[in-house]
Amino acid sequence: QVQLVESGGGLVQAGGSVGLSCRGIGDIFNIRDMGWYRQKAGEKREWIASITKPGVPIYPQFLQGRVTISRDNDRNAVYLQIHSLEVEDTALYYCRASILRTSRDSYQEFWGQGTQVTVSS
Repeated sequence: QVQLVESGGGLVQAGGSVGLSCRGIGDIFNIRDMGWYRQKAGEKREWIASITKPGVPIYPQFLQGRVTISRDNDRNAVYLQIHSLEVEDTALYYCRASILRTSRDSYQEFWGQGTQVTVSS
């Protein structure tokens, strides 16, 4: 069984920064790309960062310069730093990973349970 377990988040003041962590646990042979998404109340889930296996980050235009994604392949972990937080960043943040459980499987998409970030003014 494979799970993505997130941590971090909470209540943060506008203008500050927050760090999120996500670690894959269970039977994992390899992890390809990893990413972060968020879902604001009443809205669809949106992509906010991805990172390739070698560590190349990709960000959407609207968040360029305010988010930093990184990963630790030895720990099967991905991290997200969000800077200059705004009230509009309040959302449930999810990590995602493309995971190969054995050398004979195909890659599958796994999602974390979500961690809440609430930004106060």
